[in-house]
Amino acid sequence: MKTFRHALQRKKFAITAELSLRNRTTVDEALRQAGSLAEFVDGIQLAENPHAWVQVSPLALSSLFIRNGFDPVPRLICRDRNRIALQSDLLGLRAIGVTSLVLNKGSRIPKDHELRAKPVFDVSCRELVAMANEMNEEDWADGGHEFVIGTSATVFTPGADWNAELLLARASAGARFLQTQPCFNLDLLRRYMHRMVENKITWSYAVIVTLAPLPSADTARWLTENVRGALIPKTVAERLDHATDPEQEGIDICAGLMREISSIPGVSGINLLTLGNPEAVAAAITASGLREERNHHVP
Repeated sequence: MKTFRHALQRKKFAITAELSLRNRTTVDEALRQAGSLAEFVDGIQLAENPHAWVQVSPLALSSLFIRNGFDPVPRLICRDRNRIALQSDLLGLRAIGVTSLVLNKGSRIPKDHELRAKPVFDVSCRELVAMANEMNEEDWADGGHEFVIGTSATVFTPGADWNAELLLARASAGARFLQTQPCFNLDLLRRYMHRMVENKITWSYAVIVTLAPLPSADTARWLTENVRGALIPKTVAERLDHATDPEQEGIDICAGLMREISSIPGVSGINLLTLGNPEAVAAAITASGLREERNHHVP
């Protein structure tokens, strides 16, 4: 089974896809989505209750996917559980053979959200990363399944005095790759990555940029309004508005951005959100040409 961890270790330009799940997504549907993507990606990301929408746990799906030959990259957040519960989930993921995961703080629950729930935030993201890394350092009988730990990063224009203190603290705690918010603004991404390389942050991290084949202009606007920090220029929504076939236009936009991003120094891979038809993700990857076997060395 090819894995996201192997792609990073071999300096191969990595591609993952995040499934589109809801609270009523069936096992058959989850497996269908994963099956349609598996040959195109190095791993399949499983978000934990994004936007505070309740859905099947990443732990349960990870077990299911491993049994079916798919490499899961689950995400855990600090918002919904205390230290004991998070440690329990990490132990469970380690026990079933998960090799890569993303650990984030998690966004706060909006005041007007339909589900009234209390945020926990018992541990910080850095502490959660350190907890996972401590498990890597323990002596397990079935070695070879240590976590490659990822965490979030926000693309922005760094000031002259920016020293990436928070990112370096997470690297010291054990994080090894960064995953950005959805970023369709390549000028901003280039400036950000230039500083990341200049400050040698890429010596500590592989950087994964998030994109998506947008099925419509409405979806582009929804992401901008509801996903913290999403960077989608108005020109993207305008192209989708004027397209005869918006879904195909979204695939073409995504494929073109993937090709350009793959040439930006310091970028190690791309994560694609599945916002509708998972076949659109596969189509964007195919159109980008990035699945051709080649090595991608990060400065």
